[in-house]
Amino acid sequence: MDTLALYPGSFDPFTYGHLDILERATDLFDKIIVTIAINNRKDSVFSGDEREALIQQSIEDKEWSSRVEIQQFTGLLVDFAKEKNAQTLVRGVRQISDFEYEFRMALTNRRLAPDVDTVFLMPNEQLTFISASLVKEVGYWGGDLSSFVPEHVAKALKEKFEEQKQKEL
Repeated sequence: MDTLALYPGSFDPFTYGHLDILERATDLFDKIIVTIAINNRKDSVFSGDEREALIQQSIEDKEWSSRVEIQQFTGLLVDFAKEKNAQTLVRGVRQISDFEYEFRMALTNRRLAPDVDTVFLMPNEQLTFISASLVKEVGYWGGDLSSFVPEHVAKALKEKFEEQKQKEL
């Protein structure tokens, strides 16, 4: 039986930290569904379709990419997990504050779906400081994003922020 896990997140934008966790997850599971959370209550830089395309481009040259699907979802993650017959959620944990939040989410998900477990993975220590909000802040002000996100993601962010700044004028 193939093992299936969901790797959920907003991925707005997809960072090297996300890529590292995804690669680690492919060592543990036969198939991974990168599960893009669409939350209309949050302001996102990229649409769900844009995030999906950026993730796909980020993994297309990886030897394990054929074992990764990318799908968008709305609603409760555990409902999506049940729909896909996934019994494991993969979450990246960079620091203690991440763990506290993720621990509460894992317990909530377990209460809602006792047969769905959460596995926490730590990224490479050189990536532990990277967060999507940090990347967006650096990108908005025109900083060098080359050590945070793949080149195509940095380019897409630059274009989005240039559009946004034009609208603000």
